Amino acid sequence: MPPLTSAARRESPTALHQLISAQELLWSFVRRDLIVRYRTPVMGIAWAIAPPLTQMAIFALVFSRVAHLDVGMPYAPFAYVGLAAWTLTAASLRAATTSLSSNAVLVSKVRFPREVLPLAAVCIALLDFLVAMPLTMVLTWYYGLPLTFAILFFPIVAIIHVAFVAALALLLSTANLFWRDVQPLFDVVVIVWMFATGVVYPTRGIQGRIGTLLAVNPMTRIIEAYRDVVLRGRLPDALPLLGVALASFALLAAALAVFHRTERHFAEVA
Repeated sequence: MPPLTSAARRESPTALHQLISAQELLWSFVRRDLIVRYRTPVMGIAWAIAPPLTQMAIFALVFSRVAHLDVGMPYAPFAYVGLAAWTLTAASLRAATTSLSSNAVLVSKVRFPREVLPLAAVCIALLDFLVAMPLTMVLTWYYGLPLTFAILFFPIVAIIHVAFVAALALLLSTANLFWRDVQPLFDVVVIVWMFATGVVYPTRGIQGRIGTLLAVNPMTRIIEAYRDVVLRGRLPDALPLLGVALASFALLAAALAVFHRTERHFAEVA
């Protein structure tokens, strides 16, 4: 893949402008998949809730009944929030990675802002996430957890999360178009990444190299921020989340620049 040059950096404002102007096209791709997925609304909602709910039940059985893991709150809502957020990340990136290669005819023969393909995958996973999250309110009520004004900070955390995922989606979709081994490699990495994130176990208080690895993992901070505002009834730690926000938006800007720098070669390799 060609290196990012100063010329590519100068293209970034144009890339952003093209992305903004392509909103209608982006929505058409999202709507196409949503019509298929939510043709029967009940089944669509069920498929959005089923993955995190099923995994929550499995991990709750293992960690709260067998291993007796102490997470400082009832385990079910703790795990559900982490798994719902992780499902957004994993589903977005899994679909986005093959979004260009699986639409090779469009990519090679039709002129349009190609970034809408990986970004549409992110939008669809985001909508599933938003459908799945209201169940958290039921869990907080059932387990007597506090619901405070901190919940109003939820959209801020979600925006940071989506920016981080969108950046990776652009990079992975581009890389997979040039090197088709990226997709099977991602399937392996995402499993390791999940357990290096603390999706189903608490990360606070872990020391040493593992603690450092968890601390520098953006998804760890994002998931803990969701738990803070939804389950713990407080605002997230400001400095760590601000660092993740700055890094996520910087990575997104760089990903757009890389995408547009390499886009001229897409037709050759699609």
